[in-house]
Amino acid sequence: MACRDARSATPAAPDDGRGARVQRTGAGRDRETPGGGAVPVQGRPAAREQATECLATVALYEAGEDRDGQRAVIQVVLNRVGAAGFPKTVCGVVYQGATRKTGCQFSFSCDGSVTRRPEHEGWEQARRAARRALAGYVYVPVGRATHYHTDWMVPYWRASLVKVATVDSHIFYQRR
Repeated sequence: MACRDARSATPAAPDDGRGARVQRTGAGRDRETPGGGAVPVQGRPAAREQATECLATVALYEAGEDRDGQRAVIQVVLNRVGAAGFPKTVCGVVYQGATRKTGCQFSFSCDGSVTRRPEHEGWEQARRAARRALAGYVYVPVGRATHYHTDWMVPYWRASLVKVATVDSHIFYQRR
């Protein structure tokens, strides 16, 4: 499948991988939709706040202050929570492999940058995006993507997946 620009992307399937319905959209419309795809967060409100912080952290470290990039990264994390072979919690997905020098899922968690919390104004924006996603809003342009990389990398796994979207300098994939 050809890589699509985020401005005109539509999901590759009618759901987001967690049973939430995803609307197919045209250019510029409904890039985020309430799909009933809330990820169950076990425990008390503190557990939801922890999941929110994990999502905001990965969004900010991986996408910076770019709003669409943050929402795309968050959607990948939530898609992984519902996919086979990944941890079943938000923070578990975000920090999977963080104790290894290589092999972490998100580079910020094992390259030392997580110890240097950035001073961005993007934190509140990332938290808002995380809360919306946990409430069930689906970021449509990346659909069911479970993987992504920057356009300057060539990861070994990319040929085994299907390209579904490009958001800024990140290319998104889902399993075949």
